[in-house]
Amino acid sequence: IVKGVVMRFHITRTIVKHFRSSAVVEGIPHFLQGEDHRAGRGASRLATLLHTTTNAHAKHQDRPCAPPGKGVPVVYHPAYSAPQLPASHRFPMGVFKRIYELLLQRGVIHSTQVHVPRAMPTLAMLESVHCPKYIANFLQGNMKEDAMRRIGLPWSEVLVERTLAEVAGTLLTAELALLHGIACNTAGGTHHAHRDLGSGFCIINDLAVTAATLLMRKEVSRVLIFDLDVHQGDGTAAIFESDPRVFTLSVHCGDNFPARKQRSDLDIALPRGVQDEEYLRVADNALRSVLDSFRPDLVLYDAGVDTHVSDALGFLEMTDGGIYKRERQVLATCAEKGVPVAGYVGGGYSRDIDELAWRHCLLHQAATSVYNDLQVGKSGAAL
Repeated sequence: IVKGVVMRFHITRTIVKHFRSSAVVEGIPHFLQGEDHRAGRGASRLATLLHTTTNAHAKHQDRPCAPPGKGVPVVYHPAYSAPQLPASHRFPMGVFKRIYELLLQRGVIHSTQVHVPRAMPTLAMLESVHCPKYIANFLQGNMKEDAMRRIGLPWSEVLVERTLAEVAGTLLTAELALLHGIACNTAGGTHHAHRDLGSGFCIINDLAVTAATLLMRKEVSRVLIFDLDVHQGDGTAAIFESDPRVFTLSVHCGDNFPARKQRSDLDIALPRGVQDEEYLRVADNALRSVLDSFRPDLVLYDAGVDTHVSDALGFLEMTDGGIYKRERQVLATCAEKGVPVAGYVGGGYSRDIDELAWRHCLLHQAATSVYNDLQVGKSGAAL
């Protein structure tokens, strides 16, 4: 697989320095700084949720060491569902909190398995895959109306906090996967965000930032971004078009958003109406082929459930059972090949938030099963 120019990384500024009341914060709007207490926001609020690192070079300060408890590591942040949208809005902002609640209520996970990100991403991380001007405009609330309309979300201070927290959670999930083989986020997969624009409810491409950051830190040499959301991962494909260290693989409905597709390293465009059996066969063959040929050190898996037959924006016809098989198939295949995998919930659209959230929870149920199998295997090997 030959690409061209390798991405440049800009290690220049940080988004966050200390987040204490006396903090000096460069490159971010005043409402994220401790000196500003407008609307009760700022560092005092963020510090309650995040214990942030101070330097882009202090790369070991925010690393997870071990799961807080037995079981597959799961990442959650209260800001994931913080923005308040009208009930009629198409984007299900409340689903991420509901995923977390259902995982605990139905015994899929225990609270001791949950990790909360302790650090915001730095500007250097964001600018490694996005244009500095675009990032500055978003952080400072200077986005043009048509740019926010393309994103599909109204700008707010809370949306900035939510966006940064999601990137932090996605990176933490990948770090945990590298340590423990499998980890899952309760959000993530903003694959429509391009270098200089957002689209389709995606503002900052968390998958791209995570891959670029881990490559920059030399924690990995090759990353596979495996995108099974029903919509092509166009932003991710465009960002890494010329980077041979990242392989973008997208299996999606061809007759669906975005209208203008980008070129992934491997695109598989499915026709409308594809059902479980055919979908599972195609996805499995594609994954195994790329794992064998590209030999990644890490898989970032976008497990969008908008492939479901009842999804409002999907056009494929997978069932709950088919999606669970898909999740287990992907995770087990990566485990079989000895490749760490980080799972992200991706897209899904329904007015019934409980139904949608539980459908996303299929990822975590499958991860729990595969993770437990791995622990049994390790125990057996030790004996």
